[in-house]
Amino acid sequence: MSILTFSDIKRAHERISPFITRTPVVISESLNKMFGAQLYFKCENQQRAGAFKFRGATNAVQNLNDEEAVKGVATHSSGNHAAALSLAARNRNIPAYIVMPRNAPQTKIDNVRSFDGKITFCEPTLEAREEGLKAIVNETGATFIHPYDCFDVICGQGTAALEMIEDYGPFDIVMTPVGGGGLLSGTAIVAKHLIPDVKVIAGEPANADDACRSLKAGYIVPSENPDTIADGLKTSLGKLNFLIISRYVDEIKTASEQSIRAAMILLRKQAGIFAEPSSAVPLAAMIENRDLFRNKKIGMIISGGNISEETFSQLTKEAD
Repeated sequence: MSILTFSDIKRAHERISPFITRTPVVISESLNKMFGAQLYFKCENQQRAGAFKFRGATNAVQNLNDEEAVKGVATHSSGNHAAALSLAARNRNIPAYIVMPRNAPQTKIDNVRSFDGKITFCEPTLEAREEGLKAIVNETGATFIHPYDCFDVICGQGTAALEMIEDYGPFDIVMTPVGGGGLLSGTAIVAKHLIPDVKVIAGEPANADDACRSLKAGYIVPSENPDTIADGLKTSLGKLNFLIISRYVDEIKTASEQSIRAAMILLRKQAGIFAEPSSAVPLAAMIENRDLFRNKKIGMIISGGNISEETFSQLTKEAD
C-alpha cells in the first residue's frame, strides 16, 4: 500500500487551487481566554460545498484521465463527500452517481441535488451502501471515489492544514475530528513535515470511538452501532488512513454528546462559526481535557457547516 508524502499533498494543492476556496482562519479572544490557549479555527465550513471534502473530491476528479472521466464518478456517502464529489464532477462536466442512506440529513440531500448529483437511496447499513454502489459501477463504468480510504482524496484533504500552517503556524497542537480518517491522516502528514515537534490530536465522539480504540489496539476496531449527533463521524477507519494515523497521530480524545452540543454553541456565540456537530468534536474534546491544551497554540480544522438552522437549534436546545 502506497504511503503518502508531503510532496504528494503539495502537488494536490497546486492541482486544486483553481477550484477551491482558501478558507479563512478565525480567532476568538473570548475562547482564548476561556481555555487559556491560543486557538486558530480553519473554517472549512466556508469551503465550496460546505466542507473540507471538496478538496479531496476535486483532487480525485481532476486526476482522472479523459477515458475514466467520461464515464463519471460514483460513491456512497451520508452527505458531505456526496455533495463535494457532485460539485467536483460538475466542474469537469462529468456525471456523479451517489448512493445515500435514506436517513441522511435533508440539508445534505438537498446539497447533493443542487450540484446535479444523481442520488440512489439505500438502507442505512454499510452492506446496503456497498451493494448499491457496486450495481451502479457495474452499470455505468463510473470510477469509485472512496470518501476517505483513497490516496488522491487524502492528499486533497491535507491541503487545509497546509494552508493553515502556511498562514498562521507553527502550532504546538493541530486538531481535526476523525471518522473515516481522511482529514486526520492528510493533516497529520502535513503537520509533522512542517512542524516536526507538533502534536497531532483528533477529537472523536465517545459514542463512536472506534478510531480511539483502534489506535490503542494497534489494529482497526470496526465501528459498531455508533449513536452520535456527529453523523459524519460514524464510519470506521480506512486501511490507508489507519496506516498513516498509526504513524503520525499522537492522541485521539473522545467527547460526550453533551460536550459536542456545548462546543457547537461556543463556536457560534463566541467565534461566529456555524459548525455542524462533527466539526465541533475537537473543541468538545478540549472542553473535557482542558489541562492538556492550556498555554498551547492550537490550529483546529472546522470540517464543515452543512446543517440547517432548524436542526442546529434542535440539537443545541438542551445544552444552551
